[in-house]
Amino acid sequence: MHADFNIQTMPTSNNIKLFSGEATNLLASKIAQDYGKELGSVIFERFSDGEYQPNILESVRGTTVFFIQSTSPPVDNLFELLMLMDAAKRASAAYVVAVIPYFGFSRQDRKDKPRVSIGAKMVANLLVAAGADRIMTMDLHAPQIQGFFDIPVDHLDNSAIFVPYIKSLGLDNILFAAPDVGSSKRVRSFAKKFNADIVICDKYRKRANEIAEMRVIGDPKGRDVIIIDDIIDTGGTMCTAAEKLMEFGANSVRALCTHPVLSGKAYERIENSVLSELVVCDTIPLKKESSKIKTVSVAPLFANAIKCVNNNNSISKLFI
Repeated sequence: MHADFNIQTMPTSNNIKLFSGEATNLLASKIAQDYGKELGSVIFERFSDGEYQPNILESVRGTTVFFIQSTSPPVDNLFELLMLMDAAKRASAAYVVAVIPYFGFSRQDRKDKPRVSIGAKMVANLLVAAGADRIMTMDLHAPQIQGFFDIPVDHLDNSAIFVPYIKSLGLDNILFAAPDVGSSKRVRSFAKKFNADIVICDKYRKRANEIAEMRVIGDPKGRDVIIIDDIIDTGGTMCTAAEKLMEFGANSVRALCTHPVLSGKAYERIENSVLSELVVCDTIPLKKESSKIKTVSVAPLFANAIKCVNNNNSISKLFI
């Protein structure tokens, strides 16, 4: 028996329009500039109780529409994206693509305890119900989330951003580190590109965002360690891992993370940590500046991916 996939053929057309939600306006502007188009006009009418209504100020009839919006903080920005897609579908857009640089709720990809929601699956259902014909995103916390969709998903990864940056550092004694066991596959792929070894920081949590214990598997002594991860939230895991690696004799520790959620005391922790630097992407705008945090842009990567998708070309050339 075959699955009933809801796949609409992607039209090949120069008649495309790019729009941004409010959460990702700066990144969307960069993507539009790299693509060579201006962002379309959208306003959000707000009621006194906080309810809002998006209004697309130009015709999208018969066009391919790309809505660029990260969903962090997740709830308002996700609902904003859903309403934008619904508005486009009701205005007779031919094809709607949700470009979600950071996919909120991606950490909820399974039932790891009784009576909990699989939030990532629920969000996938909502996106399709709102009218998405295709999803474009980057560094899902769990790649298998692509299987929650019965529409095409273009899943970009951070290698195109971080590999050139690591090469620019000119380090001769690199060791890659996974901040937890779940990140080991991602980290191993980087290690293969540089013919380097890896260590794993094995952590045990009592509850979300609270580490009870961490151990280092491997020997970082005398090495310049690079921690690779997809998300940095409160910074607790990252800063604890860096401290452990330095305790075991590492020369230096820096971290490269795609999505800078950076909630709670994250900025304070990072500023006071032993990390030499934290390099993040602009999938989520930083709330404030830090002397240890450096941002690299994903705009050229997404602009190229949008071009490939619009021309029905493969995106595999965008991966390293």
